[in-house]
Amino acid sequence: MTQRLTERTAVVTGAASGIGRAIAKRFAEEGAGVVVADTRENPREGGTPTHESIVADGGTSTFVRTDVSSVADVERAVAEARETYGSLDVMVNNAGIFPPQTDITNVDEETYDRVMDVNLKGVYFGSKVAIDAMQEQGDGGAIVNLSSIAGLAGYDRSSAYCASKGGVANLTRELAVEQGPHGIRVNALNPGIIETAQTQQDEEEVIGEYTDSIPLRRDGRPEDVADAAVFLASDEAGYITGHNLVVDGGYMAE
Repeated sequence: MTQRLTERTAVVTGAASGIGRAIAKRFAEEGAGVVVADTRENPREGGTPTHESIVADGGTSTFVRTDVSSVADVERAVAEARETYGSLDVMVNNAGIFPPQTDITNVDEETYDRVMDVNLKGVYFGSKVAIDAMQEQGDGGAIVNLSSIAGLAGYDRSSAYCASKGGVANLTRELAVEQGPHGIRVNALNPGIIETAQTQQDEEEVIGEYTDSIPLRRDGRPEDVADAAVFLASDEAGYITGHNLVVDGGYMAE
C-alpha cells in the first residue's frame, strides 16, 4: 500500500498525548518525518514518548519542547523540521487546553488569556510561522488546524473555549483564501468529545451523556481524528481548502 506522506515533513503541536500523539504516529506510518512539539515529552496516558515510539516502529521523528503560546518556541520547532529533514510540508496546530466548565460570570481574566494564548494565538502564529517557511520554500504545503464542534456551535458553560475554537474555525477560512495563490491549503478538524486521558479526567460525566446522543453510538477515538488529519494533509485533499471537517460520529447532524 502506497504511503500518502512519503518524503514530507510535519510538525505536530501537542503531540505528546491524546489526539496529537495519534496524528503524529499516523503521519509517521504514512511516511512523514515528524517533529513532535509539546511542552512535555511523556504522554499523559503513560507509555513511551511519542517520538521514541515512532522510531521504535521504524519511523522518523524528533522531539522539540514547545509552548505554542511562545512564537519563539514555534519558530524553533519549524526550524528543527527544516534543518533536520530539509523542509516543512505539513503543519498541524493541535495543541489546546479545555478549562473547567463554568458560566461566563465566573471566568477571570487569567483563565481567558491562557485559553486564548494556547488555543487561538498558538494556532495563529503556528500558521504564520509555517506559512513563512512554506512561502520561502515555494512548494506549497498543508496546514491542519484543530478546532472543535464548540467552534461551530455553543457548548454549555464553555464561553472562553468556544470563543477560541470559533476563532480557529474562521481563521482557517481566511487563511485558505489568503494563501491559496501560494499553493498552501488550510483546513480544520472539528472533533466532538474524543476519549483521551485528558477528557476522561476532566469530563467523565459529560462524556457519558454525550455518547448517548451520538448517532454512531460510540465514543470518538484519537485515531478517528488522526485518519481525517492524514486525509487533509495528503494529495487526496489537493482541491480542498478552507474547510472545517467535523469528526463527531454524527452529533452535529441531529
